[in-house]
Amino acid sequence: MSESDEKTRVTEVVQPAAPQPGTGTDCLVVIYTTEKALLGKRFVLESSPLRIGRGPDNHIVLEGDSVSRRHVHLERRGAGLWYAVDDRSTNGTYVNEDQVSGEVRLSNGDRIKVGPTILKFLSGADAEAKYHEEIYRMTIIDGLTQIHNKRYLLEALERDVMRARRHDRDLCVVMFDIDHFKSINDRFGHLAGDHVLRELARVISERTRRDEVFARYGGEEFALILPETSLEGAAQLSETLRQRVEVHLFVFQSETIPVTISMGAAQLNDAMTSTDLITEADTKLYEAKRGGRNRVCH
Repeated sequence: MSESDEKTRVTEVVQPAAPQPGTGTDCLVVIYTTEKALLGKRFVLESSPLRIGRGPDNHIVLEGDSVSRRHVHLERRGAGLWYAVDDRSTNGTYVNEDQVSGEVRLSNGDRIKVGPTILKFLSGADAEAKYHEEIYRMTIIDGLTQIHNKRYLLEALERDVMRARRHDRDLCVVMFDIDHFKSINDRFGHLAGDHVLRELARVISERTRRDEVFARYGGEEFALILPETSLEGAAQLSETLRQRVEVHLFVFQSETIPVTISMGAAQLNDAMTSTDLITEADTKLYEAKRGGRNRVCH
């Protein structure tokens, strides 16, 4: 359930044309953005400095109130060494979730966040292969939180439903979202909201087993598939996760952000499809919301 007015968008990954041979190997790939046309786009690093910002004179122009006109530039030094240099941006440049203080040397795979957009730095002789791997990864991984996306979740759930029926085993789904997430964005800003989503994903991932699927369902809503787990077991795990989130310190730019989650759990029965199972868990999530939030219903 989304607290915001914005509906969940399913964004198609754009397959850009391959660059001309001989134009270099190091590149940036847009792995998360609010601008549909940019998703999946590759920028080969030829110019130094390569400037990123809201102004039309930048090499990479990004939208968003949190993007400065001249936000950050990439600078090549020596043989293939690239540095991200913040251009005194208002809201900061982040590399792997750490704010850049002046400049930072980039390593292969680093994620550069500029406003609402995340670009991944790929370098080395096999950068072309890494780019194609990244494009595939974008079809199953959420760029912001780095957990699975809704598409992967739905495909995995279909398989798990068939497996549970074939072997007569339990299967549960848990749906949950962040309480008053719109208020977090309004009070602390959308960059803080992004931080909360990433940090929440990390906290939950630490308690997720290998055979379980944890995914961002859309907006601030998440889902867990729990194979061979009874409804009672799903409720107990949900309560553990709820408490874990409630006591965790979410801190962004020295400000502590209070975060709680509401959760709904449902168990597969003989009459249910995978869609029915998600709907039932979502119904329980709504029940937790109506009951006062920061609780588990099953």
